[in-house]
Amino acid sequence: MNTVAVLLISIACLVAGYIFYGGWLAKQWGVDEKRKTPAEEMEDDVDYVPTKTPVLMGHHFSSIAGAGPINGPIQAAVFGWVPVLLWVLLGGIFMGGVHDFGALFASLRNKGHSIGEIIADTMGQKAKRLFLVFAYLTLILVIAAFGSIVASTFGTTKMDGSAVAEPTLSANLSTAMISILFIALAIVVGQLIYRLHLKVLPASVLGVAGIVGIIALGLNWHPVALTYNTWMWVVGAYIVVAAVLPVWMLLQPRDYLSSFLLYFMIAASVVGVIGSAVKGGASVAMPAFTGWTANVDNGLFAKGTLFPALFVTIACGAVSGFHSLVSSGTTSKQLDNEKHARPVAYGSMLIESVLAVVSLCAIGYVWKDAEGGKFAAPTQVFATGVSTMLGSFTNEKVQSVMYQMLILAISVFCLTSLDTCARLARYMFQEFWLKEGEDVKDVKGARAILVNPWFATVLTVVAGITLGMTGYTKIWPLFGAANQLLAAVGLLAVCAWLGSVGKNNKMFYFPMMFMLVVTCTSLVQTIIARVQVLMAGFDGWALAQALIAVFLVALAIDLAVMTIVTLYKQHAAKSENAAAKKAA
Repeated sequence: MNTVAVLLISIACLVAGYIFYGGWLAKQWGVDEKRKTPAEEMEDDVDYVPTKTPVLMGHHFSSIAGAGPINGPIQAAVFGWVPVLLWVLLGGIFMGGVHDFGALFASLRNKGHSIGEIIADTMGQKAKRLFLVFAYLTLILVIAAFGSIVASTFGTTKMDGSAVAEPTLSANLSTAMISILFIALAIVVGQLIYRLHLKVLPASVLGVAGIVGIIALGLNWHPVALTYNTWMWVVGAYIVVAAVLPVWMLLQPRDYLSSFLLYFMIAASVVGVIGSAVKGGASVAMPAFTGWTANVDNGLFAKGTLFPALFVTIACGAVSGFHSLVSSGTTSKQLDNEKHARPVAYGSMLIESVLAVVSLCAIGYVWKDAEGGKFAAPTQVFATGVSTMLGSFTNEKVQSVMYQMLILAISVFCLTSLDTCARLARYMFQEFWLKEGEDVKDVKGARAILVNPWFATVLTVVAGITLGMTGYTKIWPLFGAANQLLAAVGLLAVCAWLGSVGKNNKMFYFPMMFMLVVTCTSLVQTIIARVQVLMAGFDGWALAQALIAVFLVALAIDLAVMTIVTLYKQHAAKSENAAAKKAA
């Protein structure tokens, strides 16, 4: 694999996809820059807040990225770099970008409501409730997993209670301190922009300077030392507050500042790829294709057959259901102009694809070590690969500092995704209890408690954190399939909605059917594997995984049937109207 050629050709393809296919989608759907957005019509200074595009893009990009576009391509590299690259490029341009852009656009035209409410408008209340339950449970699992990751990178103990040894302990304490200071910096930047009305550019300059300062301080001063369990509850308390506070006060500026770390990480990676190539490291001994079945089992790589494993393992970077929740959850309530929907949603998705390609280059650079089982986690592969490339034309000091910076950046993204997950889950929980056409402020009686933002958030976070401290790892293997089912449902929902308003929705047909087939195939494989385990002897977690997989398959079939029926009725009505016009 020639890393420079792969990177430059990929960037060219993604730029072309944004310009031509993204532009075509905007025209097909009738994106209107003169139309008022929900943020403008329903501004409440809490959730609905008109936001400058660079700030909103930072929030959106930081929320959807996390560690996904790093982990997926590295784990799927066991199949070879060609399948990974093709799926990232084709998936990002023709599936992920369509999915994210479509979800944001549909939400903009529906008062900033979530995909659940959009489903209710086209397929009824039953479909809405099914979706909300599924999405809500998925978000709780994400809170459990990401909370655990953050606590593991902050704490003095591991998840099992054993002590963390040096040098990892010092790195954990530094990461924790920097993250605490990062939150304080975000609050300051939010006040500068929204209360002191400082322009975005000078506020950004001050913010970036602040990031440099807190990193330098945190690396040399880290007095806070807490255990894994303590950090889990501290993180839980933080995300409760972050999910309820006005979005401009903490969530938005924090994500915006986080995006600079993400941009820095991508830029450093690109420089590393090109710089190492100049030193003769462009070609790496990574196979183009290894076969249809993964044959390396070292705890790092994906397992199973290329189909469906490749398409379930690589979500962020190609297409991810979580993105539709962000697009229709927080982002749609902040967009200040419809014309910005394409750069914010479609553009962010393709930038994430660039990060996925960079991750592929990183594992290519350290392929022999990765294949030999030297690394325990994809984040280690990424940080080692990129820092080694940079070190090849600088020095060991730069390589060491960059390794720490990359690990820090990834942990910051996980905490950023937690902020957004908690807020999205709060929206989902509230929407579940609303009747058709009802708003939160209109609810009376016992349901008023259920839709209260504090009640909804605390319940959600307690459930997620408790799961993170007990047994989420036992059901986490199902997350990949659940997330891609979420993508399929998001595609189904937007497709049906576009049809209901008379707009072109044919670009959704293949992506939504493909993702349904991928998801159901993966889940059926899980059911068969867990049944085989149960036949050898009772296993409670195997039974739980099998039952959850059965539920997800049933959900997929039910929603697919409702979508097909809805699309058929739309087509029939369109044909009748055309016939009536012709007869007249």
